[in-house]
Amino acid sequence: MAQPKSPAGLQEGLIQEPASEHGGGFPPFQTSTFAAQILWLALAFGLLYYLMSRVAIPRITAILHERQARLSSDLDEAARMKSDADAARDAYETSLKQAQDKAKGIAQSTRDQLAAEAEARRKTLEADLATKLAASEEQIRSRTASAMGNVREVAADAATAIVERLIGQAPDRAAVEAAYDRAQTVH
Repeated sequence: MAQPKSPAGLQEGLIQEPASEHGGGFPPFQTSTFAAQILWLALAFGLLYYLMSRVAIPRITAILHERQARLSSDLDEAARMKSDADAARDAYETSLKQAQDKAKGIAQSTRDQLAAEAEARRKTLEADLATKLAASEEQIRSRTASAMGNVREVAADAATAIVERLIGQAPDRAAVEAAYDRAQTVH
């Protein structure tokens, strides 16, 4: 019996590779070109190694050294600036403390001065008030004495008028005043 043909026109079980311009198979695996491939591999590796060691690596090394130097100088600058900032902060705190102490001293001296002035004014006012009080008391005593003198006269006049009305005759003024004086000493 005849075997059926596959769609590609190949018989089943037989594999045929299409013909290529390189001959058969993958070129790097061809043993006929293996020596040339090793030679080109060695040349490419050598050239790449030479370029890396003479051009790329020195540039990378220089960049890394420059970066390290820049970082080191930046860190040194940052440390210097931090110490300057710490010194400035300490100076600020010292001057602030001195200013606060000075302000407290000024406030205390002002308070003391105002208290002394207030005390002096108080003493002056007290002295003025004491003088006025003494003058007022003296005036009250003199008016009281004057009023009491007037009371004596008014009382004598009233007693004289009352006695005259009762008995129809005016009593002796000296006798009325003597009776008033006796009544005052009893009370």
